[in-house]
Amino acid sequence: MPSPPPPPQPSPPALPISEHEDEIMAAVEANPVVVVIGETGSGKSTQLSQILHRRGYTRRGAIAVTQPRRVAAVSVSRRVAQELSVPLGDEVGYAIRFEDRTSERTCIKYLTDGVLLRESLSDPELKQYSVIILDEAHERSLNTDILLGLMKRLIKDRASDLKVLITSATLDGLKVSKFFSGCPVLNIPGTLFPVEKFYSTERPTNYIESSLRTAIDIHVKESPGDVLIFMTGKDDIDKMVSKLEERIQNLEEGSCMDALVLPLHGSLPPEQQVRVFAPAPPNCRRFIVATNVAETSLTVDGVV
Repeated sequence: MPSPPPPPQPSPPALPISEHEDEIMAAVEANPVVVVIGETGSGKSTQLSQILHRRGYTRRGAIAVTQPRRVAAVSVSRRVAQELSVPLGDEVGYAIRFEDRTSERTCIKYLTDGVLLRESLSDPELKQYSVIILDEAHERSLNTDILLGLMKRLIKDRASDLKVLITSATLDGLKVSKFFSGCPVLNIPGTLFPVEKFYSTERPTNYIESSLRTAIDIHVKESPGDVLIFMTGKDDIDKMVSKLEERIQNLEEGSCMDALVLPLHGSLPPEQQVRVFAPAPPNCRRFIVATNVAETSLTVDGVV
């Protein structure tokens, strides 16, 4: 007896950017440069390249998407390959320093801004690309700023066959638009979920200590859901992770669910970075202690 077909995979919720697909494409067709400003979680890093790919922009060259951080380039390309159901390194790939997972079939390529800069040294016109998307431009890393200048020159040289998109969560779009002689600025509204803000009543004397207290409070009192804690750098993250693990072990057995504490920063080895994207085990809350890499570059599922 033939086995029944597997149940259909639930399609991901429509991200805010997909509602604006036609508007974005109309702007891209009419202008060499377009600035797209969208809230974190609007889907611009993962969806823009797919929209352009669907509309045939990969026929005469690849789409390059730059990210200021290596973690982001790797995890976003992984996600896009998964959404398009292709193996990573085939049609969708990434290139970061010391690691290149692309092939001659790659038509969507995620890379760090440094890698694209290096490619522009050997090929100043970047002829292999039909579209260049500078993502997370608000990070204003030195490389991104230099790339903005190079793009300004490139669109003069390749006016007919190059499109440049500059995307960001919080960038001052008008300044960039002025730099690119008045190109259009599109605002994609919307986060996927309502967000409530609570402020500390008094000024904390030690931010690690007060984050710890708040995290434990949430863990003991709140319903399931992961917690994301921002710290200033690797040292603070390491301190926070060890203190948090110690506090959680000192809680009463059975007084609350299990907890898993995970660090996330740029210098973590890739196999540890990937753990952050795996779902939490049952009846377990994850505490992700991160630098601002998780602010806009990466979206971590399950955080409430």
